[in-house]
Amino acid sequence: MGKVKYSSFFKCLVVGMMVLGVTSFSQAEYPESPVSLIVAYSPGGATDFQARIVTMMAGQEEYLGQPMVIINKPGAGGQVGWNWFVDKGSKNGYAMTAYNVPHFIAQSIVYKTKYNIHTFEPVANWGADPAVLIVPKDSPFNTVADMVAYAKENPGKVTISGAGMYVGHHIAFLQMAKATGVKMTYIPEKGGVPAMQSVVSAKVKGGLNNLSDAYRNQDRIKILAIADLERHEFLPDVKTFKEMGYDIDDSSVNFRGVALPKGVSKDIIDKCASVFPKMFKDKKTVKKMKASGSPERVMTRDQVIKMFEQRQVYLEELLKDLKKK
Repeated sequence: MGKVKYSSFFKCLVVGMMVLGVTSFSQAEYPESPVSLIVAYSPGGATDFQARIVTMMAGQEEYLGQPMVIINKPGAGGQVGWNWFVDKGSKNGYAMTAYNVPHFIAQSIVYKTKYNIHTFEPVANWGADPAVLIVPKDSPFNTVADMVAYAKENPGKVTISGAGMYVGHHIAFLQMAKATGVKMTYIPEKGGVPAMQSVVSAKVKGGLNNLSDAYRNQDRIKILAIADLERHEFLPDVKTFKEMGYDIDDSSVNFRGVALPKGVSKDIIDKCASVFPKMFKDKKTVKKMKASGSPERVMTRDQVIKMFEQRQVYLEELLKDLKKK
């Protein structure tokens, strides 16, 4: 009789432990296989390049414990990849995307996109990359004033490349056109890499590109100005537009980070929101980012959500004004 009672008690105890264990196991073991990271830009560009650096430690046990696999889906300044992600990306936590602000927010304001600030569940921000004005190495333009003077005499003939429509580069262009009062022509490319190649090959008179891309291509271009509120440590000799008297602020600074799609479970969101900021701050990650001229700015999920909301309001007003010009 004692054996029967003991056996029944033991079985109940085991079942109870299994129930509790299964719940904690499923949470603790996410992810059980590699996680995809959708990058809506071309391989080799700043977003792709930095995404590979900041996720290189994902396989370590103290972080995700599984590697992250980059999948590039470029086109239309990010619209192709982000529309696909929202429409067809899995909601089980195994598909994430690299977001870019102001890109995706500005596009959702101007175009009928499937994404906006409410369709992404931000996890963490890894960087903030200002736009810079660049020209070919043998360009006759050595200053912004040189370019403006030429544009005044040749309206529309100054062509400026960027990574797409209503990305940070395009916003910087619209601000530059307004601030200088001259007519220039914006050439949207399919990402930062082809936009940079257009400048290097002198296919265009100049370009607005990422500081990090420009930093890595310094020997092939000239960098004339930074669209930010202060100079950058990676390019200390390059002045801001503001310093030169042009009313161009930090609206085009490219914030980059990682997001899950709306619909993913809270447990997975919470785990990623806890892990990713630590991973971005790993000393190996920081060292590699700095060596490549990639500006870091780590922000938590709550900070990113607040930034999304603030930028939404700000960009609605900014674009309303710029589109009149």
